[in-house]
Amino acid sequence: MTLSMKRVFAILQKDYKDMSRNLYVSTTLLMPIVLSVIYGRMGAGSIDTYYLVFNMTFVLVTAYVQASLIAEEKEKNTLRGLMLSPASTLEIFCGKNLLSFLATVLIVTVCMALQEYNPQNMPAVIAALFLSVLFYLGLGTLIGLFTKSVMEASVAVLPFFAIFSFGSYVTLFIEQYPFLSVLEALPNLQLLELAKRVEAGAGFADTAGHLGIILAWAVAIHILAAFVYKKRMVDE
Repeated sequence: MTLSMKRVFAILQKDYKDMSRNLYVSTTLLMPIVLSVIYGRMGAGSIDTYYLVFNMTFVLVTAYVQASLIAEEKEKNTLRGLMLSPASTLEIFCGKNLLSFLATVLIVTVCMALQEYNPQNMPAVIAALFLSVLFYLGLGTLIGLFTKSVMEASVAVLPFFAIFSFGSYVTLFIEQYPFLSVLEALPNLQLLELAKRVEAGAGFADTAGHLGIILAWAVAIHILAAFVYKKRMVDE
């Protein structure tokens, strides 16, 4: 399968124009930065607060923007035309993911600087953040495929916002309710645990288990998104 970067960038350019016209979506991007400024000024620098902001960014920027871009195509009845265009599924997926990916990288970098977060093992943390972005891109694609408008996508993303942004608080109850330990496999908690181990001096190899679990989540959700996308091509 060939990949035409010209088509990928054409989709990126169109998505950028669509997002810049939607003030509700574009202003959502500012929330993690505002939180980082507040936490930075409060001097509340800890692994938990850093990753609360990062996980929030992944849901609000990566997943929500991705879902909104796809839902907007459906709202305007242009997704079907895109599916039937000469662009391959790979080109459409790459083009649709690229804007959310770039926006996420920019905002996470800004948030790290504002909170003065300097991990002990930068390669391991960057690898974990990258795999997490891949997972949330797949999540956003799925939400977009299952919703019919930007407003629906805004509502549909809320449960995921609660689970992935504040899910780390579940760990406080695991000792009392052992069955909740299964939630420790969630990608946001794996990311947080990896960061804590890195701060404790863990090397890259020591974090391989966490990276493997996040990668498995990313692969699984993209396979599911591709399946739903193909099904939509037939159904719609």
